Amino acid sequence: MLEAVGERVLRAPKELLYALGFMVEIVRNIPAYFQMQRRGGGGGVLKMQILFTGVNALSIVAVLSLAIGAVIIIQGLSILPQLGQGQLIYTILIAVITRELGPILTAFIVIARSGTAISTELGGMVVDHQIEAYMATGLNPITYLAVPRVLGVVISLVLLNIYFNFFGLVGSFLVTQLVQPLALEEYLFGLYGSVTLRDFVASFAKSIIFGMIIGSVATYQGLSVERAGTEVPIRAIKAVGQGITLTVIANAAITLVSYL
Repeated sequence: MLEAVGERVLRAPKELLYALGFMVEIVRNIPAYFQMQRRGGGGGVLKMQILFTGVNALSIVAVLSLAIGAVIIIQGLSILPQLGQGQLIYTILIAVITRELGPILTAFIVIARSGTAISTELGGMVVDHQIEAYMATGLNPITYLAVPRVLGVVISLVLLNIYFNFFGLVGSFLVTQLVQPLALEEYLFGLYGSVTLRDFVASFAKSIIFGMIIGSVATYQGLSVERAGTEVPIRAIKAVGQGITLTVIANAAITLVSYL
């Protein structure tokens, strides 16, 4: 049993490196995908991925961002004025929602919903020999199956991040009015004075990188299924674990670089 545990521990870093290498291969195949799309192929996969990953997740993202934004505003307006730092509420809102929680929470939602779905779907296709059929007809599975799913995740994550920011910064203001009224002009002016270009760049950079990581890891794990159907849920679990691990590491690295 101890040997099995040791093998798993040693195997984990290798799988992470393989997944990162697979992400590089996906990036290399993006031009080939757009060439194929101009010929009329692969567009449906991208649209369906955006629909499932982005559109279908709007409700949970809205509820989450409204709740978090309202809590930050209410707590900040209750505590900071007592310390003579009332204006810091806007800086905290931008830092917490735009730079940190927006990208990372939407990434976690996408990992839980789409990461498992992509891995399971592709794993099922491997078991059913559909991947072999694509290869027999001359289609590259990475170009035709992996690239549109990864691009769909990236596009959806960027849009969900914008959506999260809107509801977290603006939508939560309406919720706050029910508890602690605040002038709209004062609130918007405070946000405008606190936000910087660096905040937007860091936020969108995280969304793009997180999307590449999540999509690449999920497709890699799905296509790594060999023949047994029992491997599919195992690969889906690995897709979630590796996706969260790499996303957290990337988040820390980007945050560190943005503050240098």
